[in-house]
Amino acid sequence: MAISLIPIEVVEATINNFTELDASGDKRTMTKMARRLGKEQPALLQYAAKYRDEHGDAVGEAAVFYGTLVWAMFDEKLGKCPRLTSANIQAAEAEVKAEISKVEGIADKPVHERSAEPLVGRQPHIYAKLVELIEEDVREDAMSKETAEIIYPPTQVILEAFDAAVEGRRPGERIGPVVRAAPKVGRNEPCSCGSGKKYKRCCG
Repeated sequence: MAISLIPIEVVEATINNFTELDASGDKRTMTKMARRLGKEQPALLQYAAKYRDEHGDAVGEAAVFYGTLVWAMFDEKLGKCPRLTSANIQAAEAEVKAEISKVEGIADKPVHERSAEPLVGRQPHIYAKLVELIEEDVREDAMSKETAEIIYPPTQVILEAFDAAVEGRRPGERIGPVVRAAPKVGRNEPCSCGSGKKYKRCCG
């Protein structure tokens, strides 16, 4: 089994967490999550922000929401996702476009069915949930069909980017604690070991 495969239980748990958070209106937790996302995944937010700039706030908010949802699913399973890079996202965008272009009559399909089997096969549980959520949002007028058409492709790009980073097909950046390097000691300064000798005559 691929190490990046997100099981159905994790997908459902993430959705439940988002639903409970939304229902509670806990702005403190929402702000905390948004800050963490901004710190750990700036390239993801920059990519989603492009859709806000091009299509307006409603589309931008939907792009950020679905991108955040995908990140949260990987984060739930892995504990800490690799940080996506602009290069990783661009490569994922090319991959998604290439695979979708091979699907015959894709423009005639409902928005939530506009995906390609090789992509779906890597993360079937996430794709199944995205299909369900987007279909429901459009059906219940929580999101227009036009908005769904715009944001579903970049959502698939973010999904492909995370999957590729975790599997090593395309690199992301490892996120870990910041380790501060010890200050450098000059050759003629007293050695840090406490001997009283110059560094060059001691540990240097």
